[in-house]
Amino acid sequence: MNVHHLELFYYVAKHGGITPAVRQMPYGIQQPAVSGQILQLEKDLGLKLFNRRPFALTPPGNELYDFIAPFFGRLPTMASRLRGEEGSHLRLAASAAVLNTHLPDVLEKLRAVYPNLRLTLREVVPTEVDALLGTQEIDVAVSLLHARSGPGIHTRELMRLPLVLLVAVDSPIRKFADLCKKRSVLEEPLITLPPHETINLIFQKELERRGLRWQPTVEVNSLELVVSYAARGYGIGLFVDIPSMRLDERVRAIPLPGFPPLAIGLLFQGKLKPLAERFAREAVAYAAALAQPNK
Repeated sequence: MNVHHLELFYYVAKHGGITPAVRQMPYGIQQPAVSGQILQLEKDLGLKLFNRRPFALTPPGNELYDFIAPFFGRLPTMASRLRGEEGSHLRLAASAAVLNTHLPDVLEKLRAVYPNLRLTLREVVPTEVDALLGTQEIDVAVSLLHARSGPGIHTRELMRLPLVLLVAVDSPIRKFADLCKKRSVLEEPLITLPPHETINLIFQKELERRGLRWQPTVEVNSLELVVSYAARGYGIGLFVDIPSMRLDERVRAIPLPGFPPLAIGLLFQGKLKPLAERFAREAVAYAAALAQPNK
Protein backbone atom coordinates (compact mmCIF):
# COMPACT_ATOMS: atom_id res chain seq x y z
CA MET A 1 0.00 0.00 0.00
CA ASN A 2 1.18 3.51 -0.86
CA VAL A 3 1.73 5.43 2.40
CA HIS A 4 0.56 8.72 0.87
CA HIS A 5 -2.67 7.03 -0.23
CA LEU A 6 -3.13 5.78 3.33
CA GLU A 7 -2.66 9.31 4.66
CA LEU A 8 -5.34 10.65 2.30
CA PHE A 9 -7.70 7.87 3.34
CA TYR A 10 -7.06 8.74 7.01
CA TYR A 11 -8.23 12.33 6.46
CA VAL A 12 -11.21 11.22 4.39
CA ALA A 13 -12.30 8.73 7.06
CA LYS A 14 -11.66 11.15 9.93
CA HIS A 15 -13.59 14.07 8.40
CA GLY A 16 -16.37 12.08 6.80
CA GLY A 17 -15.80 12.50 3.10
CA ILE A 18 -13.42 13.76 0.44
CA THR A 19 -14.72 17.36 0.31
CA PRO A 20 -14.40 18.06 4.08
CA ALA A 21 -11.04 16.20 4.13
CA VAL A 22 -9.60 18.52 1.46
CA ARG A 23 -10.59 21.53 3.60
CA GLN A 24 -8.89 20.07 6.72
CA MET A 25 -5.64 18.74 5.25
CA PRO A 26 -2.48 20.55 6.39
CA TYR A 27 -1.22 20.91 2.81
CA GLY A 28 -2.87 21.92 -0.44
CA ILE A 29 -4.31 19.20 -2.66
CA GLN A 30 -7.22 19.30 -5.08
CA GLN A 31 -10.34 17.17 -4.65
CA PRO A 32 -9.93 15.27 -7.97
CA ALA A 33 -6.42 14.26 -6.96
CA VAL A 34 -7.67 12.89 -3.63
CA SER A 35 -10.48 10.98 -5.36
CA GLY A 36 -8.10 9.47 -7.89
CA GLN A 37 -5.58 8.33 -5.28
CA ILE A 38 -8.26 6.85 -3.03
CA LEU A 39 -9.59 4.91 -6.02
CA GLN A 40 -6.06 3.67 -6.67
CA LEU A 41 -5.78 2.53 -3.04
CA GLU A 42 -9.06 0.63 -3.34
CA LYS A 43 -7.86 -0.90 -6.60
CA ASP A 44 -4.59 -2.02 -5.01
CA LEU A 45 -6.49 -3.62 -2.12
CA GLY A 46 -9.21 -5.05 -4.34
CA LEU A 47 -12.05 -3.83 -2.12
CA LYS A 48 -14.19 -0.80 -1.33
CA LEU A 49 -13.21 1.28 1.70
CA PHE A 50 -16.26 3.57 1.99
CA ASN A 51 -19.57 4.47 0.39
CA ARG A 52 -19.61 7.93 -1.20
CA ARG A 53 -23.24 9.08 -0.70
CA PRO A 54 -24.04 9.08 2.06
CA PHE A 55 -20.50 8.70 3.39
CA ALA A 56 -19.93 5.55 5.43
CA LEU A 57 -16.91 3.37 5.98
CA THR A 58 -17.24 -0.24 4.93
CA PRO A 59 -16.08 -2.94 7.39
CA PRO A 60 -12.67 -3.17 5.64
CA GLY A 61 -12.50 0.67 5.72
CA ASN A 62 -13.19 0.69 9.46
CA GLU A 63 -10.52 -1.93 10.06
CA LEU A 64 -7.94 -0.02 8.01
CA TYR A 65 -8.79 3.29 9.70
CA ASP A 66 -8.45 1.78 13.17
CA PHE A 67 -5.03 0.48 12.16
CA ILE A 68 -3.59 3.72 10.70
CA ALA A 69 -5.33 6.32 12.91
CA PRO A 70 -2.95 6.04 15.90
CA PHE A 71 0.05 6.76 13.66
CA PHE A 72 -1.32 9.63 11.57
CA GLY A 73 -3.25 11.06 14.50
CA ARG A 74 -0.12 11.37 16.64
CA LEU A 75 2.08 12.93 13.95
CA PRO A 76 1.27 16.58 14.84
CA THR A 77 2.07 15.93 18.51
CA MET A 78 5.31 14.17 17.64
CA ALA A 79 6.31 16.97 15.25
CA SER A 80 5.73 19.58 17.97
CA ARG A 81 7.73 17.55 20.46
CA LEU A 82 10.62 17.09 18.05
CA ARG A 83 10.62 20.76 17.11
CA GLY A 84 10.66 21.70 20.78
CA GLU A 85 13.66 19.49 21.58
CA GLU A 86 15.51 20.46 18.43
CA GLY A 87 14.77 24.11 19.08
CA SER A 88 16.81 24.04 22.30
CA HIS A 89 19.56 21.65 21.19
CA LEU A 90 22.74 23.06 19.62
CA ARG A 91 25.44 20.78 18.21
CA LEU A 92 28.81 22.44 17.72
CA ALA A 93 32.23 21.31 16.53
CA ALA A 94 35.52 23.15 16.97
CA SER A 95 39.16 22.72 17.89
CA ALA A 96 40.19 22.14 21.49
CA ALA A 97 41.51 25.72 21.77
CA VAL A 98 38.19 27.21 20.62
CA LEU A 99 36.13 24.88 22.83
CA ASN A 100 38.23 25.70 25.90
CA THR A 101 38.98 29.38 25.46
CA HIS A 102 36.29 31.09 23.40
CA LEU A 103 33.05 29.11 23.16
CA PRO A 104 32.19 29.30 26.89
CA ASP A 105 31.81 33.10 26.67
CA VAL A 106 29.66 32.90 23.54
CA LEU A 107 27.49 30.13 24.98
CA GLU A 108 26.98 32.08 28.22
CA LYS A 109 25.24 34.82 26.25
CA LEU A 110 23.20 32.21 24.43
CA ARG A 111 22.05 30.63 27.69
CA ALA A 112 20.64 33.97 28.79
CA VAL A 113 18.22 33.79 25.84
CA TYR A 114 17.72 30.00 25.85
CA PRO A 115 17.68 28.92 29.55
CA ASN A 116 16.88 25.32 28.55
CA LEU A 117 19.82 25.17 26.16
CA ARG A 118 21.11 21.66 25.50
CA LEU A 119 24.61 21.32 24.04
CA THR A 120 26.56 18.69 22.17
CA LEU A 121 30.20 19.75 21.73
CA ARG A 122 32.72 17.86 19.59
CA GLU A 123 36.44 18.41 19.31
CA VAL A 124 37.43 18.10 15.63
CA VAL A 125 40.14 18.89 13.12
CA PRO A 126 39.23 20.85 9.95
CA THR A 127 39.25 17.76 7.71
CA GLU A 128 36.37 16.21 9.71
CA VAL A 129 33.96 19.15 9.41
CA ASP A 130 32.44 18.51 5.96
CA ALA A 131 31.51 14.92 6.78
CA LEU A 132 29.86 15.86 10.09
CA LEU A 133 27.83 18.60 8.42
CA GLY A 134 26.87 16.27 5.57
CA THR A 135 25.45 13.68 7.97
CA GLN A 136 23.80 16.43 10.08
CA GLU A 137 25.65 15.33 13.20
CA ILE A 138 26.47 18.97 13.92
CA ASP A 139 24.66 22.26 13.29
CA VAL A 140 27.68 24.57 13.12
CA ALA A 141 31.45 24.19 13.08
CA VAL A 142 34.03 26.82 14.02
CA SER A 143 37.01 26.07 11.82
CA LEU A 144 39.45 27.23 9.15
CA LEU A 145 37.95 28.59 5.95
CA HIS A 146 40.90 28.07 3.62
CA ALA A 147 40.05 24.53 2.62
CA ARG A 148 37.42 24.23 -0.10
CA SER A 149 34.11 23.20 1.44
CA GLY A 150 31.76 20.59 0.04
CA PRO A 151 28.54 21.30 -1.88
CA GLY A 152 25.78 22.98 0.11
CA ILE A 153 28.10 24.13 2.90
CA HIS A 154 27.97 27.85 3.73
CA THR A 155 30.53 29.94 5.62
CA ARG A 156 30.67 33.14 7.67
CA GLU A 157 34.09 34.59 8.39
CA LEU A 158 34.78 35.52 12.00
CA MET A 159 38.35 36.79 11.95
CA ARG A 160 41.76 36.58 10.34
CA LEU A 161 44.69 35.53 12.51
CA PRO A 162 48.27 36.53 11.61
CA LEU A 163 51.01 33.92 11.54
CA VAL A 164 53.91 34.43 13.94
CA LEU A 165 57.08 32.66 14.95
CA LEU A 166 57.78 31.74 18.57
CA VAL A 167 61.36 32.12 19.82
CA ALA A 168 62.91 31.83 23.25
CA VAL A 169 62.79 35.07 25.24
CA ASP A 170 66.59 35.33 25.22
CA SER A 171 66.89 34.71 21.46
CA PRO A 172 68.78 37.39 19.48
CA ILE A 173 66.16 37.15 16.72
CA ARG A 174 63.95 40.25 16.72
CA LYS A 175 62.35 40.09 13.29
CA PHE A 176 61.89 37.63 10.43
CA ALA A 177 64.56 39.40 8.38
CA ASP A 178 67.14 38.39 11.01
CA LEU A 179 66.55 34.76 10.04
CA CYS A 180 67.05 35.26 6.32
CA LYS A 181 70.30 37.26 6.20
CA LYS A 182 70.64 36.97 2.42
CA ARG A 183 70.34 33.20 2.40
CA SER A 184 67.74 31.05 0.71
CA VAL A 185 67.86 28.03 3.04
CA LEU A 186 67.02 28.57 6.70
CA GLU A 187 68.82 26.14 8.97
CA GLU A 188 67.33 26.93 12.38
CA PRO A 189 65.18 24.11 13.82
CA LEU A 190 61.51 24.66 12.90
CA ILE A 191 58.58 23.32 14.95
CA THR A 192 55.31 23.01 13.02
CA LEU A 193 52.04 21.16 12.68
CA PRO A 194 51.91 18.32 10.09
CA PRO A 195 52.53 19.31 6.42
CA HIS A 196 48.86 19.02 5.41
CA GLU A 197 47.65 21.51 8.05
CA THR A 198 46.52 24.85 6.62
CA ILE A 199 48.91 26.95 8.72
CA ASN A 200 51.85 24.94 7.36
CA LEU A 201 50.60 25.09 3.77
CA ILE A 202 50.21 28.89 3.91
CA PHE A 203 53.63 29.34 5.49
CA GLN A 204 55.49 27.09 3.07
CA LYS A 205 53.74 28.58 0.02
CA GLU A 206 54.80 32.10 1.05
CA LEU A 207 58.36 30.91 1.73
CA GLU A 208 58.46 29.42 -1.76
CA ARG A 209 57.15 32.65 -3.27
CA ARG A 210 60.00 34.52 -1.58
CA GLY A 211 62.56 32.02 -2.80
CA LEU A 212 63.16 30.61 0.68
CA ARG A 213 63.36 27.03 1.92
CA TRP A 214 62.81 26.02 5.54
CA GLN A 215 62.01 22.41 6.37
CA PRO A 216 60.43 21.41 9.73
CA THR A 217 62.63 19.71 12.29
CA VAL A 218 59.95 18.91 14.89
CA GLU A 219 56.41 17.98 13.84
CA VAL A 220 53.63 18.10 16.46
CA ASN A 221 49.86 17.69 16.26
CA SER A 222 48.64 20.78 18.16
CA LEU A 223 49.46 24.45 18.57
CA GLU A 224 49.77 23.88 22.30
CA LEU A 225 52.69 21.53 21.62
CA VAL A 226 54.28 24.10 19.31
CA VAL A 227 54.40 26.49 22.27
CA SER A 228 55.60 23.81 24.67
CA TYR A 229 58.51 22.64 22.51
CA ALA A 230 59.54 26.16 21.52
CA ALA A 231 59.61 27.07 25.22
CA ARG A 232 61.87 24.08 25.90
CA GLY A 233 64.38 25.17 23.28
CA TYR A 234 63.69 22.58 20.57
CA GLY A 235 63.51 25.28 17.88
CA ILE A 236 61.43 28.11 16.45
CA GLY A 237 57.69 27.47 16.46
CA LEU A 238 55.22 28.35 13.71
CA PHE A 239 52.19 29.72 15.54
CA VAL A 240 49.07 31.87 15.17
CA ASP A 241 48.50 35.19 16.93
CA ILE A 242 45.30 34.28 18.79
CA PRO A 243 43.55 37.18 20.58
CA SER A 244 43.37 36.90 24.38
CA MET A 245 45.68 33.87 24.45
CA ARG A 246 48.55 34.23 26.92
CA LEU A 247 51.81 32.74 25.75
CA ASP A 248 54.25 30.82 27.87
CA GLU A 249 56.54 33.37 29.57
CA ARG A 250 59.56 31.54 28.13
CA VAL A 251 58.70 32.50 24.53
CA ARG A 252 57.90 35.66 22.57
CA ALA A 253 56.26 36.18 19.20
CA ILE A 254 57.99 37.40 16.04
CA PRO A 255 55.59 38.92 13.45
CA LEU A 256 55.59 37.61 9.87
CA PRO A 257 54.74 40.71 7.81
CA GLY A 258 53.36 39.94 4.36
CA PHE A 259 52.43 36.34 5.17
CA PRO A 260 48.73 35.55 4.52
CA PRO A 261 46.65 35.16 7.71
CA LEU A 262 44.49 32.23 8.75
CA ALA A 263 40.77 32.80 8.13
CA ILE A 264 38.55 31.41 10.91
CA GLY A 265 34.79 31.17 10.56
CA LEU A 266 31.53 29.31 10.88
CA LEU A 267 30.57 26.46 8.57
CA PHE A 268 27.04 25.12 8.27
CA GLN A 269 24.74 23.40 5.81
CA GLY A 270 21.50 24.88 4.50
CA LYS A 271 19.45 27.39 6.50
CA LEU A 272 20.30 27.69 10.18
CA LYS A 273 17.55 27.00 12.70
CA PRO A 274 16.77 29.96 15.02
CA LEU A 275 18.99 28.71 17.87
CA ALA A 276 21.97 28.17 15.57
CA GLU A 277 21.36 31.54 13.89
CA ARG A 278 21.44 33.26 17.28
CA PHE A 279 24.68 31.46 18.10
CA ALA A 280 26.16 32.65 14.80
CA ARG A 281 25.28 36.26 15.59
CA GLU A 282 26.77 35.99 19.07
CA ALA A 283 29.94 34.43 17.64
CA VAL A 284 30.34 37.23 15.08
CA ALA A 285 29.91 39.86 17.80
CA TYR A 286 32.39 38.07 20.07
CA ALA A 287 34.98 37.85 17.28
CA ALA A 288 34.55 41.56 16.48
CA ALA A 289 35.16 42.43 20.14
CA LEU A 290 38.28 40.26 20.23
CA ALA A 291 39.66 42.01 17.17
CA GLN A 292 39.28 45.39 18.88
CA PRO A 293 40.13 44.69 22.56
CA ASN A 294 40.81 48.33 23.42
CA LYS A 295 37.46 49.68 22.15
